[in-house]
Amino acid sequence: MKLSCVWTVGLVLVGTSIGAPGALALNAPHSIHHAKTTEPHLVEPHRTTGHRAEAHAAAKPAGKSAKARSGARPARAKGRVAKAVPAEQPARLTGRGQSRASLRRAALTARRRGPIERFSASSYARGDIFAGDITAGEDPVVRQAAIDAMGGMNGTAVVIDPSNGRILAMINQKLALSGGAEPCSTIKITVAMAALSEGLVTRDTPVKLAGFRMNMTEALAHSNNLYFEELGRELGFERVRHYATQFGLGELAGYHIQGEQLGVYPDREFPASAGGVGRMCSFGQGVSLTPLQLGAYVAAIANGGTLYYLQHPTTPQEAAKFEPKVKRTLDIAKYIPDVQDGMAGSVEYGTARRLRASFHELPVFGKTGTCSENGTRLGWFASYSDTPQGGMVTVFFVEGGGAVSGPSSAGLTGLFYRNLWDRNYFSGKNQQVAEVAPAASSEQAQ
Repeated sequence: MKLSCVWTVGLVLVGTSIGAPGALALNAPHSIHHAKTTEPHLVEPHRTTGHRAEAHAAAKPAGKSAKARSGARPARAKGRVAKAVPAEQPARLTGRGQSRASLRRAALTARRRGPIERFSASSYARGDIFAGDITAGEDPVVRQAAIDAMGGMNGTAVVIDPSNGRILAMINQKLALSGGAEPCSTIKITVAMAALSEGLVTRDTPVKLAGFRMNMTEALAHSNNLYFEELGRELGFERVRHYATQFGLGELAGYHIQGEQLGVYPDREFPASAGGVGRMCSFGQGVSLTPLQLGAYVAAIANGGTLYYLQHPTTPQEAAKFEPKVKRTLDIAKYIPDVQDGMAGSVEYGTARRLRASFHELPVFGKTGTCSENGTRLGWFASYSDTPQGGMVTVFFVEGGGAVSGPSSAGLTGLFYRNLWDRNYFSGKNQQVAEVAPAASSEQAQ
């Protein structure tokens, strides 16, 4: 009897230990592909607030109404819907059973890790990578804060005012304006918005995966590849591509920015033998994304749906005469809170939580991305802040070796915000507004 109990518990444990690593599936490329079954993957939403971090409950969703986007829209996707089933709770073991459980989990984890990656690129800059930058029209405080945060890493940072598309600072402009790189898991925010726009899911819809269910908030916060592979297969390549191009991928993001190169969104699906549209939607395989393209799209999320041409003033005179230029208006305003919830979770308790080690005074919403390309590790973090003084969008992109990752780029972003805070940048903006307001009133009175 005792022996049979041990075997029963052991079998429950093996099932649990296999499911737990699968539930993470964070950032790194996944080689698992799940065949279609007759069981529904998308199940009826069960709306709760249990998965949202209480720490960011007071954060305001980006809120301006948006007009309908330009261009034809493909037919709406039909998601397969069924009644939600509560997930099973893992068995608890004590004593000798717990010890055996730990050994089995360690063995399974070791087998799933696969070959160790080796990188030939350096994570640290060689020489002055900022020497050729054109800086006369930038905000000098923002620029220095970004350089100090980069701390010698081989990367670039772009800081944007989402209310008008002005680039406040762009460090290592040679890399920022290059042809881009694989977007890694930052592609997930465009896929999430596409699925929401098509009515395929809400942020609370449990999506059935390999032995577990997950909703959009959790999937964005923890950067789950399996979830977004499933969304990609349900949407199909043509629909995914339609939204990606509407959001600015595959076209120049800047307005006459000298030296800007074009990131590419493919016009055909990634080969099925290599993962197909699922791989494209989980970490952007086959896509080339530039920091400017990503920054312009995140700025549209931050401002409620206006996709601006990014402009980079090169002289103080150009900065003084700056006028926004709208590329198009995206019909995404009502879906922004759904995506923002997951981006807030990423910073509070998910893959970007390293940001909070340096900065926690203001709410920040973001998405990490980590992947490898030809012996080089890529680390992305795109984010926007919500402050009483207005929004700020940042894209930190670093390339190199093992020290590079999306979470490490989130850490650099935290240092950037800390630098601005310690230099009273945000309170300084408040002071400027206070000084200008009385002068404006007196002029109106005259």
